[in-house]
Amino acid sequence: MGIGDFFKRQLSQVVEWKNQSNDLLVHKFPSDNDEIKNASKLIVNPGQAVILVYEGKIADHITENGIYDIESDNHPFLTTLLKLRTNFESEHKLRIYFYRTAENVNLHWGTSQAVKYVDPIYKIPVELGANGSFSFKIADSLHLFNNIIGSKDNYTVAEAKELLQSRFPQSISSVLAKSSISYQQIDAQLAELASGVKELLNTEAENLGLELTDFKINGTIFDAGTKERIAKVADITADTMAANEGGLTYVELEKLKALRDAARNEGGLAGAGLQLGVGMELGKTFDLAKEEKLNAPDVDPVAKLQQLKLLLNEGIITQEEFDAKKKEWLSKF
Repeated sequence: MGIGDFFKRQLSQVVEWKNQSNDLLVHKFPSDNDEIKNASKLIVNPGQAVILVYEGKIADHITENGIYDIESDNHPFLTTLLKLRTNFESEHKLRIYFYRTAENVNLHWGTSQAVKYVDPIYKIPVELGANGSFSFKIADSLHLFNNIIGSKDNYTVAEAKELLQSRFPQSISSVLAKSSISYQQIDAQLAELASGVKELLNTEAENLGLELTDFKINGTIFDAGTKERIAKVADITADTMAANEGGLTYVELEKLKALRDAARNEGGLAGAGLQLGVGMELGKTFDLAKEEKLNAPDVDPVAKLQQLKLLLNEGIITQEEFDAKKKEWLSKF
């Protein structure tokens, strides 16, 4: 160390976080050997606060903006010259940590893992991804400093974002399960869902010394397996509605379809190790079931015609059978 550097270290300093970066949440003031001289000045600008760690302990926490005098045991020349045995290095260390008090706004997020829950209406497992934006700020700086940051010189917004975002999937899953929101209703209730997730997340954030000031869900997307299950549910729902329109239940319609397919697949039944007589018997059973529906009485000719049309569309009856029965029921008007 040259004589110039030695004398430079004896000067009082102006301690300030200049050109504050939006990417940093906590920033330690850079100082050689952390020997801040007595009577130095500390400037705390808007959007900032300061934690002072003196001789290994938190000595002060400044949250008001302004200029402050720093008192330490590091007196120019005297302290340094007395520290010959430690190579002129003082044990009176003062570390000054600035942190951002302003909100960190409009940070984009997306789930890195699938959000899983059971649909409350259709009772099928659902997996989805979600994305949106959120804002947060430091709520308890001393808790964050002592339990999360430790002795790091810098702690970035990206690190805090990752810490918070890791809690998002489980919170979303919990709110979906508790609120009984079906997959059909999610897009229409994103605002309500986001509000519930924010409330739950803030319980987690509080344990980190942070607070979510805003949380939005912009969209969701279902995985391939969920889409397939949803498609099956949609098909069954459509078939059920069609069956009801024709005066049948979904079970009745499916039974007729199964009997029809079995009767047409006589060779397949034999190939599966079943006797030919079984296929013939199924054919008879199908014919009886079909005749029962064709000749079933109905007080409403329109309803009967709807049923006949359904049976035709599903391939249960032939066009000739439909035409004959249609003529019969039209004559009753």
